[in-house]
Amino acid sequence: MNDPSAQSLRTLIVDDEPLAIERMQVLCAEIPDLTVIGTASDGESALRLADKLSPDLLLLDMTMPGMDGLQVARAAQESDVAPAVIFVTAHENFAVEAFDLEAVDYVLKPVASDRLERAIERALARRGQFDAEQSGESKWLNEFWVPHRSELLRIEADQVFRIDAERDYVRLHVGDTSYLLLQTIAGLEEKLDPEKFIRIHRSAILRRDFIQGLRHEGLGVWCAELEDGNELRIGRTYLKRVKAMAGR
Repeated sequence: MNDPSAQSLRTLIVDDEPLAIERMQVLCAEIPDLTVIGTASDGESALRLADKLSPDLLLLDMTMPGMDGLQVARAAQESDVAPAVIFVTAHENFAVEAFDLEAVDYVLKPVASDRLERAIERALARRGQFDAEQSGESKWLNEFWVPHRSELLRIEADQVFRIDAERDYVRLHVGDTSYLLLQTIAGLEEKLDPEKFIRIHRSAILRRDFIQGLRHEGLGVWCAELEDGNELRIGRTYLKRVKAMAGR
C-alpha cells in the first residue's frame, strides 16, 4: 500500500451488529496503515467517542437504530478536525447522499479485504492532499474523487480536458468518458490552477492546452477551437481573459 513510515489512520468502527464490528476489526488488523482506536454500536456513542478520541477516520455503518450513518457523518463534520468517512453498508441506495457529504468511499457488505484496502488508500491519499495544502505545497486541486456506480474513482486534474456546468453539478470530460460531480462550476473554478485551466463561458472550463486556437466570427463573437475538433463560444464576460492567454 502506501509508505509504511506514514502515520497510520486512527480509526473508529461504527456498526450496530457485533459480528460486523468483529469482522471489520479482523480486516483492519491486516492493514498496516490503519489503527483501530475504538468501536461504537450506535450513532450517539460514535459521536461521544469521536469527541474524546479525535479519530482520523470513521468506518461507518449506514443503517442503525437512532441516528443513522448520514446523521452521524453530518454531525462529525461540525467538529474542529472532522474525520474522514468511509460508509460500510449493505444498501446501495444511499450512495448519492454519501458522496454529497464528501465521503471518502462507499463500501458494500460483505466487505472484501482488497476492497477495504482500496478505500483506506483513498483516505490516505485525501489526507496527503490535505497535508500538502496545509504545508503550502500547493493550494490547487490536483485530483477528483467522482462517484461511479457504488465506488469512488480517482481522476487526476490533468486528465480532465473540459468541464461543463449542469445545474448544481459539473461534468468532467476525461478521454471518451465523462463523470458527474456535485459541485458548482464557480466553486470549482476557484480550486483549479489558473495556469492550467481557464473558464471561457459561464458553463465551461477548459484545460488551457486543449485550446488549439481562437476564431473571430464577427460582431464581437469569438470561439475557442478545441483539440478534438469541436468549437465552443467564448462568453463576453470571459473574452478579455481568454484573449490575454493568447497575448492579445
